[in-house]
Amino acid sequence: MNDTRHEPWLIRSDLNFLNHGSFGATPRCVIEDQRHWQTLLEEDPIEFLAPERSLLPKLNFVRQTVADEIHASPPDIAFVRNATEGVNAVVRSWPLQPGDEILVTNHGYNACINAVAQAADAAGTSVVTATIPFPIRDPDEVVQAIEQSITPKTRWILIDHVTSPTGIVLPIAELIELAHSKNIRVMVDGAHAPGMLPLNLSELQPDYYTANHHKWWCGPKVSGFLYVDQDCQDDVLPSIISHGANTEGYGPSKFQSQFNWPGTFDPSPLLALPTAIDFLASLYPTDDSNRLAGLMRHNHELAVAGRRIILERFNLSEPTPESMLGSLATIPISSWADHSPDQIQAIRTSLRDEHCFELPVFRFDATNVCLRISAQAYNKLEQYERLADAVAGLL
Repeated sequence: MNDTRHEPWLIRSDLNFLNHGSFGATPRCVIEDQRHWQTLLEEDPIEFLAPERSLLPKLNFVRQTVADEIHASPPDIAFVRNATEGVNAVVRSWPLQPGDEILVTNHGYNACINAVAQAADAAGTSVVTATIPFPIRDPDEVVQAIEQSITPKTRWILIDHVTSPTGIVLPIAELIELAHSKNIRVMVDGAHAPGMLPLNLSELQPDYYTANHHKWWCGPKVSGFLYVDQDCQDDVLPSIISHGANTEGYGPSKFQSQFNWPGTFDPSPLLALPTAIDFLASLYPTDDSNRLAGLMRHNHELAVAGRRIILERFNLSEPTPESMLGSLATIPISSWADHSPDQIQAIRTSLRDEHCFELPVFRFDATNVCLRISAQAYNKLEQYERLADAVAGLL
């Protein structure tokens, strides 16, 4: 067996891991940094973990790192365990009235749609689903689907920056502008965007934006951020109410005080994030002001090339323009369209157990059974060629 102790990634050498988009993969140096922080915590737990002592300066360093990457102001950033928690914090804080409508899309992430549905049910409001077509031809179809679903009762819109099931980069600048022109607030689920796409929240100006650190930033699992526009911060409460609600010294504002301390927790996934971003920036150095631009370009080109291999092998039409892809690509397999749930599960099992491929295979709607590929620095074009061979065998 090969000695992999010095490999930068910990993924098993026999596993074709084409599913970075689900939980990501964390580099070895980042895991080592996380363990370093955990050791420091255990050596002096109170000094390390108490907010009024050493914790807040450490969190603020990470906050500044995040702010620099997303072009936002540090006071507008709080930390959450993941993007789903960020969405929950916002939607459960919305001042909804009976008769209001919340707009979501059919490409939304199921967990976040559930959070919206629960909040709407509690307030006696309605959830309206805009149907964005898939396959899709251009961004205008997204804008049209959203605009046609807005009514005078629409108060809030939840949209994805990159859709999880279909890997489509939505035109969120146009969607935010459209919503604000109608006095509608916008929550962006940006789970996949940081590390995949350039991100400038100062230009986009969403009301709320949340994302994961563990996906394309490759941080340790259980860390993410929530951005809230300053005008909206007084309305947003964390999912866990703790000491920060009425104790001084937990942050410079009520917003940050509430989120900085959910109770005893392990901050090491957050504290290791700067190491993750530094590592990614070292892989494909660039003179661009965005230090991850080289990696983003590499991953996008690899995802496009990997998708092209599968499309051409099975003579399939392009389901999404290349310009609307980041480093995820979802491909409907036409011959699987009438498959039963058991047949789809059998395909997943075969790809995993017999061919050592890890990637989602799922029914998106009544006419599309899809596989979704990811592209990260540890992936090679040959893996997508082997995937095409494996799928051909199943067909």
